[in-house]
Amino acid sequence: MPQILPDFSNSVKLKYVKLGYQYLVNHILTFMLIPVMAGIVIEVLRLGPAEIVAIFRSLHFDLVQVLCSLFLIIFISTVYFKSKPRSIYLVDYACYKPPFTCRVPFATFMEHSRLILKDSPKSVDFQMRILERSGLGEETCLPPAIHYIPPTPTMEASRGEAETVIFSAIDQLMKKTGIKPKDIDILIVNCSLFSPTPSLSAMLVNKYKLRSNIRSFNLSGMGCSAGLISIDLARDLLQVHPNSYALVVSTEIITPNYYKGQERAMLLPNCLFRMGAAAILLSNKRRERRRAKYRLVHVVRTHKGADDKAYKCVFEEEDSQGKVGIRLDKDLMVIAGEALKSNITTMGPLVLPASEQLLFLFMLIGRKIFNPKWKPYIPDFKQAFEHFCIHAGGRAVIDELQKNLQLSAEHVEASRMTLHRFGNTSSSSLWYEMNYIEAKGRMKKGDRIWQIAFGSGFKCNSAVWKCNRTIKTPADGPWQDCIDRYPVHIPEILKL
Repeated sequence: MPQILPDFSNSVKLKYVKLGYQYLVNHILTFMLIPVMAGIVIEVLRLGPAEIVAIFRSLHFDLVQVLCSLFLIIFISTVYFKSKPRSIYLVDYACYKPPFTCRVPFATFMEHSRLILKDSPKSVDFQMRILERSGLGEETCLPPAIHYIPPTPTMEASRGEAETVIFSAIDQLMKKTGIKPKDIDILIVNCSLFSPTPSLSAMLVNKYKLRSNIRSFNLSGMGCSAGLISIDLARDLLQVHPNSYALVVSTEIITPNYYKGQERAMLLPNCLFRMGAAAILLSNKRRERRRAKYRLVHVVRTHKGADDKAYKCVFEEEDSQGKVGIRLDKDLMVIAGEALKSNITTMGPLVLPASEQLLFLFMLIGRKIFNPKWKPYIPDFKQAFEHFCIHAGGRAVIDELQKNLQLSAEHVEASRMTLHRFGNTSSSSLWYEMNYIEAKGRMKKGDRIWQIAFGSGFKCNSAVWKCNRTIKTPADGPWQDCIDRYPVHIPEILKL
């Protein structure tokens, strides 16, 4: 049937109506104050100089009252500035770039799978179908122990991978910032699946000869969202320890966690996870404000562990043959969507402009009072952020968030390209994405960045950063030799 009414949803005029509404609501106080101030100015201009002097002389100033007023103003100002949370600055960060020798093209990965799983051709075919749809490229890397046939996930090899990726990232960070190991006051390391004794944080204290009174923490078992949990912990510690530096290290050690069984739900991590690490330097020192790249604005954490299905949707266990692996439940995306909904419900009032909050409120009231079948209004988070760093957990994760948050291809470009070039590097993937935006020269002063991560448990965590200064295209970093090739087209299915 022919269209009777015009498609107002795509109307250019409707677009300008929405823009006008947003501008009006977001600047409502300004529009209300302008007439008041104009009226005051007009009344003052009507008065002559003699009348103004007479009004001033009619005011009787008591010295005691003036001093008390000044004391009260100073006291209130002091209390305000003392109780105000300290600003937390991200001085700089560095990401580990794996060597070319660790590269795992699809052909190599599938050849190894056929040799390791020669008794289970269906498992091999399953991995091939996953790789074809994964969104990964030909340059992702696995640690040396996984290149052996069969893999050799020994404790020595696992420690070797940890030392390689973590030391490299920290060395780059110290070179960029000029900070010395003795300057570090707080150390936080997060690695979900590899937790040796002594801990990874103790390994860093030994390697860099950190101070004996350093406050060190080692987080494990918290999944891919542990990086933002570490940032939140560092923020809390910097609030109570003034004039300090905090070093945060986010990584996942792949070597001891390569699954050699045949369970399909446990073979998924083999196809997606790759090696990587990031080192981040935070500080509450005022003098770091000038050179710091970003300022931390908000951290919002959501934990759905009280629900049994959410708790077990990413679960480490043994299969029927006694081989340990990570099982990913088929309802994972549904649970992630529920966690995201809870997270943005908390995040929205903190970051959304008044225009979006009012639209959401009116729609909520309308659904409650008039018609429950009305489609719920999804706030436009593009009004609150210029850049989005969505955890590169897999193609499905990025697709789902792009759809639910109504983001453009450019908004999710950093996430897709990070997944293509480096794979799922777990908690450090957000920093590869941030570095991609910088390498493209898109990070400007005042830009707001939303980092979103999901993790086992089940958790959805968010961090909001504000760019302190326009960032020049970095001369080094993980994207240095390939940024000119990106973005690349990623087909829905890449036939192998």
